[in-house]
Amino acid sequence: MSSSSTAISHSKPLAFALVTVLTGIGAGLGGMGLALLLHAIQHVAYGYSIGQWVGHESFLEGVSAASPMRRLAVLSFCGAVAGIGWAALYRYGKPLVSIRKAVSSADPRMPFVSTMVHALLQIVTVALGSPLGREVAPREIGSLFAGRLAHRAGLTSDDCRLMVACGAGAGLAAVYNVPLGGAVFVLEVLLGTFAPRALIVALVSSTIAAVVAWSGLGNEQQYLVPAFDSNGPLLIWAAVCGPLFGLAAWGFVKLTSSARAHAPRGLKLVVYSIVNFVAIGALVIVFPQLAGNGKGAASLSFDGSLTIALAAALLVLKVAIEASSLRAGAEGGLLTPGLTNGALLAVVLGGVWSFFFPTLAPGACALIGAGAFLAASMQMPLTAVVLIVEFTHADHNLLYPLLLAVAGSVMTIRVMPAVLAWMSHSRLRAEIAEKQVEHSNV
Repeated sequence: MSSSSTAISHSKPLAFALVTVLTGIGAGLGGMGLALLLHAIQHVAYGYSIGQWVGHESFLEGVSAASPMRRLAVLSFCGAVAGIGWAALYRYGKPLVSIRKAVSSADPRMPFVSTMVHALLQIVTVALGSPLGREVAPREIGSLFAGRLAHRAGLTSDDCRLMVACGAGAGLAAVYNVPLGGAVFVLEVLLGTFAPRALIVALVSSTIAAVVAWSGLGNEQQYLVPAFDSNGPLLIWAAVCGPLFGLAAWGFVKLTSSARAHAPRGLKLVVYSIVNFVAIGALVIVFPQLAGNGKGAASLSFDGSLTIALAAALLVLKVAIEASSLRAGAEGGLLTPGLTNGALLAVVLGGVWSFFFPTLAPGACALIGAGAFLAASMQMPLTAVVLIVEFTHADHNLLYPLLLAVAGSVMTIRVMPAVLAWMSHSRLRAEIAEKQVEHSNV
């Protein structure tokens, strides 16, 4: 921040503090409301635990218990909602402003109606079985509320942007009960600074949001995992496989970025979306684990319930339907899908490793792989580690192999552009040399 803006912002310390608290409360209520809406739609659509939206029966259990035709019908309806909804939004709504763009803009306010519709469409489609993530919606609602609140309070442009970023982190904290993860996401991903002022605001707003959301969602962790021991073979596996997760994440980012870039608009969006989700519905008849953002498949990976063959099949199919959904024009996050992809890949790599070396716990491999893939695919190593810990409450001794794998994956994805440039340059030099030889022979 500039010295002038800092002076102005400090001239309103009470307003700044009040906006910080209200941002946490607003993001907490918004995240809680979206999560309850998601649960309600899931239970009604698939017909399970109708009287208890936040209960012990998981979404995967509900989908598995539903009839094959019901799964197909719900996913087909999801395609119609996604196609018509987003086509209408792009046609009639104001242009969307992403959180990253808002944080870097002189006026960080986001369009109210378009942002609300965009967030609700994500929640509804994920609830109906879309393979994309639900985490962007509460972040958008938190940022939308924080930006308008900060503007009305007369805060400086710098402080408004800070609040928009913290609103996003608070929304993440609320919906997943990850107060520290929400704060670190703000600092590492959105702001790129751990300055004391930003650190305090991020921690306060995310903590308030998570506590507020407890009133409707409870103080629950996302994944229940058994206790895992960290040993020498697991450390070696993490160090060896870390770069493989980075390489896989690089390919995943390229695939999904290209899919998003080529997503259709207008009538094509409607047609593509319906065809895509009907196909997903057909797959879900055979593989109910494919429905939703991937939490079910990740849970199965963490508790060691998947065979190598099933994990490999789910991995290929999940990556395919995540990319096809983005290509068809659907929207959603890639946090839980990326985490799940990493967990499934780790089950496969851990299983293959155990054929030749000391047997590893599949769940421990899955947890490490989830963090390594997530860190590389979203370029947020610190946030990924914190999220894995808060998601699972894993023992601290598992941090050592997790950190090794994260370091290897992030290093790999960051050197890939240089490696590709070197390979391209080497290929070009080889072609030039070959042409020179041909010319000299003539």
